[in-house]
Amino acid sequence: MGLRNCTPVLGVGLIAALAIGCGGSDSSASADSSAPATIPQPTQAELKAAGLTNLPLAPESERLDIEAPTFSNPTEVTNPLFPVSDLNSVVFSGTVEGKPFHTETTLLPETKLIEWAPGQQVEALVSQYSAFIDGRLEEVATDYYAQADDGSVWYLGEDVFDYDENGFGDSNLGSWLAGREGPPEMIMPADPQVGDVHRAENIPAIAFEEVAIKTIDKTVSGPPGRVEGAMVARELHDDGTYSQKVFAPGYGEFFTAHGHEVEALALAVPTDALGGGTPPELEELSAAADDLFDASRSGDWQAAPNGEKAASRAWDAFQQRQVPPRLATDMDRALRTLAAGIDARDRAKAGTGSIDVAQSALDLQLRYAPPTEIDLGRFEQWTRQILVDAAAGDVGGVRSAVSTMEWVRDRFAHAIESADLTAIDQSLVAMREGLLDGELKVTAEEAANLRRTLAGVEPVT
Repeated sequence: MGLRNCTPVLGVGLIAALAIGCGGSDSSASADSSAPATIPQPTQAELKAAGLTNLPLAPESERLDIEAPTFSNPTEVTNPLFPVSDLNSVVFSGTVEGKPFHTETTLLPETKLIEWAPGQQVEALVSQYSAFIDGRLEEVATDYYAQADDGSVWYLGEDVFDYDENGFGDSNLGSWLAGREGPPEMIMPADPQVGDVHRAENIPAIAFEEVAIKTIDKTVSGPPGRVEGAMVARELHDDGTYSQKVFAPGYGEFFTAHGHEVEALALAVPTDALGGGTPPELEELSAAADDLFDASRSGDWQAAPNGEKAASRAWDAFQQRQVPPRLATDMDRALRTLAAGIDARDRAKAGTGSIDVAQSALDLQLRYAPPTEIDLGRFEQWTRQILVDAAAGDVGGVRSAVSTMEWVRDRFAHAIESADLTAIDQSLVAMREGLLDGELKVTAEEAANLRRTLAGVEPVT
């Protein structure tokens, strides 16, 4: 990986620091006599203790993930169905628990050195996954991946942070690390074929998924249109239920269906990136969202309808271009929320609606601008959400927004001046302290100060 960064991760670092290390150039395992020939598997006793012995598991003789991998150049992932080293930023949308579901996955500029077997170390890529349900942070996971010499991609573990509806970090269940809790697992074969089986996770009682490949060379509908060469798999979970998963070239994980819940890729860059700069219609839409935020905050219900019309006109004009369908759905929903808030003269709902419009516009701008620039924009929008929720007395909303900002900060920390990062970190600490002290006003005031600071922050080119 070209760019490495040893900046300490903040994330929930005001609560708990993530142990992310910077790997050296000679950090992969060598093919020597100490290297294991096969990967140790959970014993029958362990499977029984975790309640997995009644599952229709494939015999080891049918699985692809038994032979131990060799990692000579692990951070250069060339597998087209899981191109994690090339995917800088990915947006998913869907429905979970009957509510809007949104995820942001970002490749971080760090690597992590993992001893996956005694004496066998591998330098792994680090990817941050953030999931939101109905606009609030639900989960953040830091995932670790590496490619073996045969082209298969391996999952080396994840650090999981779950959040409840009040914004509290309430669980780390599902966290595991190869060599600590159990073995590494194959997340994508080198050359998947129908009937192949592998385990994407293999830690009984913590994380367990067995994947059977059902279809290859499938054509699917993606953000720019038809995508050929996709793979369909059926994933068996530890509770005996199944998910359908689709992986597509240039995108990796593309679609997941589990019961009535759907998670689908909305946009990925650089796969879906376009040149030519941000279209003026998107800039007009973002400007209208900014004006609407100010109008909702001040209760200017005469100006707000005109601003809503300006946003709708800009959106109608932009839709004359090719718009990724799932991002169009998200923008339509945001505009409806905004209109409903204005009609009801509800400051909180109108303010959140304007932020949702701005966030959806930023997702669309990923096709035209660097991800670090987009993440700075997202970060600023979360300061606005703090102001809206604080004014409404919604402590849980403020807490969720602050936690989100602590994570988003890690996506652009490497790309801004150190003095700017110090100022941002000082504000994040002050906002968190305000929450811990029960001083919502202090947190809101610091969010307003941070907005002014961010006006002068630009990514370093």
